[in-house]
Amino acid sequence: MFKRIKRDIEVVFERDPAVKSRLEVILCYPGFHAILLHRLAHFFYRKGYYVVARVLSQLSRFLTQIEIHPGAAIGEGLFIDHGAGVVIGETAEIGNNVTIYQGVTLGGTGKEKGKRHPTIGNNVVISAGAKVLGSFKVGDNVRIGAGSVVLKQVPDNCTVVGVPGRIVARDEKDTGEVRKEPGTLVNLEHNRLPDPIAETLQGLQKQIRALESEIKQLKRT
Repeated sequence: MFKRIKRDIEVVFERDPAVKSRLEVILCYPGFHAILLHRLAHFFYRKGYYVVARVLSQLSRFLTQIEIHPGAAIGEGLFIDHGAGVVIGETAEIGNNVTIYQGVTLGGTGKEKGKRHPTIGNNVVISAGAKVLGSFKVGDNVRIGAGSVVLKQVPDNCTVVGVPGRIVARDEKDTGEVRKEPGTLVNLEHNRLPDPIAETLQGLQKQIRALESEIKQLKRT
């Protein structure tokens, strides 16, 4: 238990340049508090004490503004930055070294029983306001852009943006030079995601200018 708590604290130092001390993490980071309370709630949930587990999750929600269902399975190294408005559903599964920003939802799409929430792979970054809805897998090393709505499976090593979410890069080499944070495999530079709509519009503008130039030349002749 203490080893996992130590790892949870180390994760904050790896991915948040604003942190100054371990005491600050312990006292002031709602994402850290939410993860600790979830591990306790998840223990009771697995033992069949569902009401106790839900009470703990509701207490966590009240204190942190982060709602994690006690049934959700969370790996090591999860970092929830800021955290307000984060919702993680009952059958969601989260791998190792995942980073989640404020306003993210890992939700379902209906009233069906059984597995109805997403499975998130390792080293995934889910940016602010993104929604991942449904029972499917988001692969390892995936980056999901801010405000995106992901409704279907995402392979490994992809970047997803838009509503609905579209794969705009399948390897890091497609997104330009990237920097991995020291001590972690997570790429936190979600401000450098490609914008396919802007690129398409720029291409159309170039074509329009070329056509205008040809028309002017034809008028002169």
